[in-house]
Amino acid sequence: MHARFAHKVAAVTGAASGLGRATALALAAEGARILLFDRDEAGLAETARACPGSVSAVGDASSAADIARAEAQALRELGPVELLVPAAGMLGPAKPAIELQEQEWDRLFAVNVKGPWLAARAFVPHMRQIGHGAICMFSSTAGLAGSPFLSGYSASKGAVVLLARSLALNHAAEKIRVNCVCPGTIDGPMTEASFSLAGEGQARSAREAAIRSRIPAGRFGAPQEVAAAVLYLLSDAAGFTTGVALPIDGGRLA
Repeated sequence: MHARFAHKVAAVTGAASGLGRATALALAAEGARILLFDRDEAGLAETARACPGSVSAVGDASSAADIARAEAQALRELGPVELLVPAAGMLGPAKPAIELQEQEWDRLFAVNVKGPWLAARAFVPHMRQIGHGAICMFSSTAGLAGSPFLSGYSASKGAVVLLARSLALNHAAEKIRVNCVCPGTIDGPMTEASFSLAGEGQARSAREAAIRSRIPAGRFGAPQEVAAAVLYLLSDAAGFTTGVALPIDGGRLA
């Protein structure tokens, strides 16, 4: 077992399930002590049981007050955060963009864009304090190519790519690197929710088959494969890599 992150402190939002949980488990397995953040208290507790030395904060990733409370807890109980993974996200409705209700649009951008911005705003000062740091945000292949099925989600994830790249430019001279991963179709709760939006029975099966047919690798990804890419971007091995939006999609966007 490698220990690339021994003695390092990380913060992961969206840690109760899916790719956030997979990333937290991978970081813990390599020695990191982690602030785990999510609004799902039961799921968060399950993740925490598999992450020795972690601390948990229940809250909404789009709430400045909740993020500030988690930041203070991390500093108090773990020390300055060196590694940040704002993984909390949501799909939103399966509609063309102009058919979304205002509150649906606002909620998508609150969670998917405001959330990582709030996390960066809270924890970059920790990284300045220790003189270095690394952030890996979560976009999507839908943030690199438009989606007629999930148009609002696609727009929000496109914003994450440019947020990460802008932050990379803002903080490169401070030895703080900012990258993002862009997962394609990955086995897990979000993919299941996406297929369910198409309907049940034959409609759902047809959407799943259509998506699979567009992936040159011929399969969906595994959460651990995304987590491995996140850990690389957070690690010293990626010390000269910043501002990258890395597709993890089995070749779909190649």
